[in-house]
Amino acid sequence: MNDKPDVLPLPEGYRPPPKVRDVTFPEIVNAAGRGMADFRKARFKSAFFGFVYALGGIAVFLSATFLQMPWITYPLATGFLLLGPFAAVGLYEISRRLEAGEPLAFGEILSVMYAQRSREIGWMSFVVLFFFICWMYQVRLLLALFLGFEPIDTYASFLNTIFTTGPGLMFLLVGHVVGAILSAVLFSLSVISFPILLDRDVDFITAMIASVQTVVKNPFAMLGWAAIVVILLIVGSLPMFLGLIVILPVLGHTTWHLYRLAIVPEEEKPAAS
Repeated sequence: MNDKPDVLPLPEGYRPPPKVRDVTFPEIVNAAGRGMADFRKARFKSAFFGFVYALGGIAVFLSATFLQMPWITYPLATGFLLLGPFAAVGLYEISRRLEAGEPLAFGEILSVMYAQRSREIGWMSFVVLFFFICWMYQVRLLLALFLGFEPIDTYASFLNTIFTTGPGLMFLLVGHVVGAILSAVLFSLSVISFPILLDRDVDFITAMIASVQTVVKNPFAMLGWAAIVVILLIVGSLPMFLGLIVILPVLGHTTWHLYRLAIVPEEEKPAAS
């Protein structure tokens, strides 16, 4: 009698989930160097995506100004930065092509981006959009709780209220704490999800799990990378978002190399521990 349990065969086309590797902060710095090298090799194509992203930021600011809603400018601007991973899909494709030695035909790059509408990147984009909506909703809620009766119809009155009154300071404190929590969760879910979905035939849940595993396995390195991303995005946003023309491409290219660093290639088996 055979006491061994029956082992069901793997379904046809089965792909094992991505395997996560250890990553150090110096390796992330090295990946950033490769990201800058990619930008230099494809500076005009890369800058195009940065330019479009910067235009979006400018449009956000001008819309808030035109609508005379100063209170929404800062949360819109910071929330807009959360959309960076999705905006960088074209940059991941450029880095993938450079790595594979494929031509950087701009039409083909745009075609690859367009094709993602029917793939898992579309679902991942909804996840990012959900966090953006949550961020904007909590800002409205906190404004109602702390500044419901304060005059904030102009930029001057809004800045005076949030920096010189007790309710305004509480709004800043609680808002930034909640925003930091949302950003940390989204960072964990998306830090390498988009490159995985562009490069592999996996679902967005699998990609998010691999992304979270990367953060959990390499907390200090990922914390350092998150700090770099936040600082560079803030610096790039200060001159009317124009710095993002360069900063977004460099971050996007670096994210691709971070993905290649953190995830074991499909044809490579992880070393036995």
